[in-house]
Amino acid sequence: MPVDYKKLWILLIEKNISKPQLRKAANISPSTFTKLNKNEFVAMDVLVRICMVLDCDIGDVVEITR
Repeated sequence: MPVDYKKLWILLIEKNISKPQLRKAANISPSTFTKLNKNEFVAMDVLVRICMVLDCDIGDVVEITR
């Protein structure tokens, strides 16, 4: 896949936030969270909600790979 959410998982560790805590705080459905875990595309509004919860920019959670 051309996207990688490794930065997101590292950021969660740095901020001491669990995946279930993020899913609940950002109101992410289980199926969408599975997509994140599999490095699949998710809607932009999901990424914005994650960034709002983590107080960061989109580039801090997702990376385009080639």
